[in-house]
Amino acid sequence: MTPQTLKTRQNRTIAFHQTPGAGPGVVFLGGLKSDMQGSKALHLEAWAKRTGRAFLRFDYSGHGESSGTFTEGCIGDWAEDAEAAIITLTEGPQILVGSSMGGWQALLFARKHPDLVAGLVGIAAAPDFTEDGMWGSWSDAQKEEMAETGQVALPSDYGEPYIITKRMIEDGRQQLVLRSPQTVNAPVRLLQGTADEDVDMSVALRLLDHIEGPDIRLELVKGADHRFSDDYCLSRIETAIEDVLTHV
Repeated sequence: MTPQTLKTRQNRTIAFHQTPGAGPGVVFLGGLKSDMQGSKALHLEAWAKRTGRAFLRFDYSGHGESSGTFTEGCIGDWAEDAEAAIITLTEGPQILVGSSMGGWQALLFARKHPDLVAGLVGIAAAPDFTEDGMWGSWSDAQKEEMAETGQVALPSDYGEPYIITKRMIEDGRQQLVLRSPQTVNAPVRLLQGTADEDVDMSVALRLLDHIEGPDIRLELVKGADHRFSDDYCLSRIETAIEDVLTHV
């Protein structure tokens, strides 16, 4: 099905699919180099249609069917895309479901627009990964390559190597969320697989310790990997959203 599109004030074209339904709606925020055709996004859309819940999935610029190329973008650009999509296309507070980088994006949105967050579900959430998961673990050779060429190619289990640009690393430092306290006055559910090789369990524990709020829980799923998209994991995402809805 052909997506609808939204033009942002930065003149980026964001492709999206929207399901009408009851509020608070659910917004899916995808991961780095992921898109809105992923199994989690499509599963949640089907769940929303089945339960009559409003739902939005979209592609950041440089991802999927949206304009631009991946190497042009950075965390701040994609935060602008998410902000434009949520504010323009939804009504009232939303439940943000953030996968991997989408968890970081959800926290950035919640920090800027706390009154528009009815709940937050993180799936292998990866806040600050450009600094802690990339730059902080890179070899001297990789850092020298970045200084000389402006980019580093990282191997990926999901296809072609990720080209990480100097701009992405530098912008990421302006978007860090784990360096200062953050309060989320809405239900927060964090889901993390113990076999995740991309986001270590320590990140989930750090995030649990970092967020302040009245209702925050972390669920560890033994053996689940970073995709978190087998039938059982998908059922846990549904359950987390439904749990948030009961506490809104």
